[in-house]
Amino acid sequence: MEQRNFYVIDTSSLIELNYRYPMDTFPTLWKKISALIKSGLLISHKEVYKEIEIMDDDLKKWASKQKNFFKEIDTNQLKIATQIINAYPSLIDPAKTSSADPFVIALTITLSNDPQKKIFSNGHLIVTEEKIRGNRIRIPYVCQTYNIKCIDIREMYKEEKWKF
Repeated sequence: MEQRNFYVIDTSSLIELNYRYPMDTFPTLWKKISALIKSGLLISHKEVYKEIEIMDDDLKKWASKQKNFFKEIDTNQLKIATQIINAYPSLIDPAKTSSADPFVIALTITLSNDPQKKIFSNGHLIVTEEKIRGNRIRIPYVCQTYNIKCIDIREMYKEEKWKF
């Protein structure tokens, strides 16, 4: 059986995907994204949806139709997200109505601890356009602590061996 990666995608990568590869221009890419979602290998968090729903574009329309893509928070994720926020308070912006970053990381940690997912997975990756820049606290910086690999959207295409 071929082992597959599980991806948890951040708001920044969904915005990048929509901006650089619009749905009406790159339908094949979006079909591949949909297939990953349908297989359960690409997920996101409900907090990411909250960040997208304030926009008024095709991404918001697309996101509103993704019923099983945006995962609800559970008590384990809340506990982990709280620990992350306590350790890295500058990861969130108190002025924003939603800060998905700690929840994206918490969801990935929860998946990483799921024995059923470990059996069938090469890894649990966060897909984000954020990069490590100095000591600025962003998703990749925090993920170093938890030994979680972060890749950008184009690296996900390579991981999946997609050709266009």
